[in-house]
Parts: sequence; structure tokens; C-alpha cells
Amino acid sequence: MAKKRIVMALGHNALGTNLPEQKEAVSKTARVIADFIEAGWQVAVTHSNAPQVGMIHTAMNEFGKQHDGYTSAPMSVCSAMSQGYIGYDLQNGIRAELMKRGIYKSVATILTQMMVNPYDEAFYTPLKPIGRFMSAEDAKEEEEKGNFVEEVPGKGFRRVVASPKPVSIVEIDIIKAVLDADQIVIACGGGGIPVIEQGYVLKGASAVIEKDRAAGLLAKEIDADVLMILTNVDNVELNYGKPDEKPIAHMNLKEAVSYITEGQFESSSMLPKIEASVDFIEHGRNRKAIITSMEKAKASLEEKAGTIISE
Repeated sequence: MAKKRIVMALGHNALGTNLPEQKEAVSKTARVIADFIEAGWQVAVTHSNAPQVGMIHTAMNEFGKQHDGYTSAPMSVCSAMSQGYIGYDLQNGIRAELMKRGIYKSVATILTQMMVNPYDEAFYTPLKPIGRFMSAEDAKEEEEKGNFVEEVPGKGFRRVVASPKPVSIVEIDIIKAVLDADQIVIACGGGGIPVIEQGYVLKGASAVIEKDRAAGLLAKEIDADVLMILTNVDNVELNYGKPDEKPIAHMNLKEAVSYITEGQFESSSMLPKIEASVDFIEHGRNRKAIITSMEKAKASLEEKAGTIISE
């Protein structure tokens, strides 16, 4: 009998924001992931990278400014660096936790590129902030390079990039091969490296892909049984921030679409999670999506916690 597959999408709280925090957070996260592997699940892990890619982007830009002969790094390169940086800690943390339990499986980080549509509307309205806050002078330099910046009152200026929807995963066959061999894969980190195809060449796009949308596409492409999006809340809330706010334990597809239409979910946080879940469930049978916290991950799989979305 084929093993069940799960995509576990880690939020930034599962990784920390700097090197010491990441080391500590990953050791805890690895224990939760190992629980699922020990229970017999084939696991594909994907993760956020917002603090890490911002740190890398800032460091590379500052280094380029201060040293002749060096240039700043494009977003695609920074994204690739963040996948390696996070994947290194994650795969070693998971490997160590499995070995403690007498489970001998390989854990591989796949540097993953995500194809995007060059005509995606998102390229015309960049909204995703990255990197440090800048002075007006630095912001002007960024604009002269053709980059977009926005002013944040009281804090300064920040560069903003597009967040196009992922179309396809370039390395999907390699990811499937690792899972088919019953090993653990870390892929599509930070939403994947956004690329555009030009002839035979893949060219990095100045963009950041929403990691929840990438997780949904990954789950769909590997024919997972469960998409589990781990975040900093135990449940999805209806009427969030209002006096009649309430957690929701279960919703079917029709209800989820209705809530989206009502504008129940914040566009930059919960909405991509719900939309990714809906898309994943619509393109398969007997699938479910779970949105919950790391602490409730195991209980949510038994539908004793979290928000469960199903047909």
C-alpha cells in the first residue's frame, strides 16, 4: 500500500530570524517533522524565508557599495542563497532527530526554481517589501536602478518587489524521485526562485513568490494527501480583529470560497493560505488542507485542533 504524503509548509516562527534563533527554532521544528516521518508519512518540507532573504539582500548590497569590483546581488540570487542557508540547518536538524530515533533516511534540500508568467499583473504593481529601511537618498538610488520603493511613515523607505503566482516547479521530477525513494525532501524554500524562460535559458525575476502558494502547487504536483500550513495561530479566524471574532475548526470548499468572496481574510497573510488550500483540494480527490500552529500539528492531523479544509 502506498504511503501517504504530506507537505509541511513552515512559517517564519518555525525558523527564527537570525542565525542563533534559527539553530534553536530548527531543533524544535525537526522534532515535529520527525514525528510525522516516524508515523509513516512521506514528508516534503517547504518554508518561509522573509527575514533571511532580507538579511542576505541587505548584506550583499552593502558589500557591493563598500568594495570596488563587486555588485549587489539580484533577488533571484538572494533567494537561492536563503534556500541553501535554511536548508542546511533544516536537513541536518531533521537527520539528527531521525537518527536519535533509529530511523535512517536521507534528507535533501533541492534548490528549487519556480516558473512565473512574465506578464503576471503583479509585475506592474510590486507590493512585497524586502530588505532594510533606507534614507531618501538611498531610495532615490534604487529608483534610478529601475527598482520600486515605498515610503513607510516614520521609518523611511523600503524596496518593494512583485509577487507573481507560481506556474510550475522546474525541479519537480527530482523532488518526486526523492519522495518515491521514501526519503525526505526540502523544496520550494521561500516560495522558490522565480524564473522566466527565455529560449533554453532560465532568467531570474526580480520578485518574491508567496510561499503558501508555492506550497499548494508543490502539494498538488506531488499528489499529496495533506497540505499542512504551519503558522503563528492555532486556527483560522472569522471576523478577525472584530468583537465577534471566532475560530473556525472546519470548512468545506464551498464555505472557503464564500469566505474569500466576503473578504474575510487579510490579503497579505491568511488569504494566500486559504486560496492555496482551495486550489490544492480542487485538483484531487480525498485531499485536505490544515492551517494551524506547530504546537497543534499532530492534533490537527486527527482533526482535534487547527482549521481543516476539505471537499
